[in-house]
Amino acid sequence: MSTHTEERPFKCALCSKVLAGKILLQRHMLTHTVERPHRCEICSKTFITKSHLKRHMLTHTGEKQHKCNICSKPFATRSCLKGHMLTHAGEKPYKCNICSKAFSQKSHLKSHMMIHTGEKPHKCKVCSKGFTSRGNLNLHMITHTGEKPYKCDFCSKAFAFSGNQKKHILTHTGGRPHKCKICSKAFTQSGGLKSHIKTHTGERPHPCSLCSKAFIISTQLKRHMLKHTGENPYKCNICSKAFIQSGELKSHIKTHTGENLHSCSLCSKAFILSSHLKRHMLTHTGEKPHKCNICPKAFTQNGELKAHIMTHTGEKPIKCTMCLKAFIQGSQLKRHMLTHTGEKPHKCHMCSKAFIQRSRLISHMMTHSAK
Repeated sequence: MSTHTEERPFKCALCSKVLAGKILLQRHMLTHTVERPHRCEICSKTFITKSHLKRHMLTHTGEKQHKCNICSKPFATRSCLKGHMLTHAGEKPYKCNICSKAFSQKSHLKSHMMIHTGEKPHKCKVCSKGFTSRGNLNLHMITHTGEKPYKCDFCSKAFAFSGNQKKHILTHTGGRPHKCKICSKAFTQSGGLKSHIKTHTGERPHPCSLCSKAFIISTQLKRHMLKHTGENPYKCNICSKAFIQSGELKSHIKTHTGENLHSCSLCSKAFILSSHLKRHMLTHTGEKPHKCNICPKAFTQNGELKAHIMTHTGEKPIKCTMCLKAFIQGSQLKRHMLTHTGEKPHKCHMCSKAFIQRSRLISHMMTHSAK
């Protein structure tokens, strides 16, 4: 009758948690003893309860009996389906009492709470790195084993995580299942759609603490912060050149290897990225698609237009950490930093004179040709 009356007389002597029945209390005690009597015969993983083992077995069989009647997505367990249904309803009943963030599932709230407490109870036995969930630890362990069990059916590529495999498959199929209801733009991932929606709402929840800029996603803010610190963590092991992003380093490596170059059909120039070739083609056509809405000026690149707009607004978001001088572009800051370091990278090969700017070197070279 206790389950009907909400009475919970069975109290844990170790953590004071109160449970509705004796069996539930016995099962709960296993979480303190770390006893896991139920072993998987396929991978030797152990579990506290038999039901947890049954649920785990579905990861081996791939069986997903419970389908969503709205989007047809299948799930291994009924509880997973219930949690998923809340994403359609927009319901988020589990609220954080520290920052008011809300979640559709209780497990998501538990993981979120660890951000506030800094708790990372799941430790890697190889490198001692800590994680908020066992699932994240399991994913991390693959980085030590080098295992890539998820193979692409279209090419020879293999992946450590099923999510990465699914994302890669879409590059073959061209599938973009996540569509924006406002402008019909489609994305391969739900995360891409969520970020895109913010371009309509104008929401930029990640502000920079050093300048007035704000960003849609936290990774953009992290990348931006490197412009303030001047840090370039991705270094080329061939020529020691360093970059802010890993993608920039990958592209740079191709300048050494000559791999996958995109050649211009009108001149002999070749480019590492297809986007660079497209931009170059505008120099042949004379097209300048990015127009300023304040003055008649037009530009080949969107980045050039953004920098130009700041000449109208007077905005200078990139600040020097040494003298607080401000600049429109990161390249201007880099050049300015040389005045602090005293470095003069542009050297004359005729008289060994050196300059901070390349333009100064070119002007200097004319003094030699005039003689």
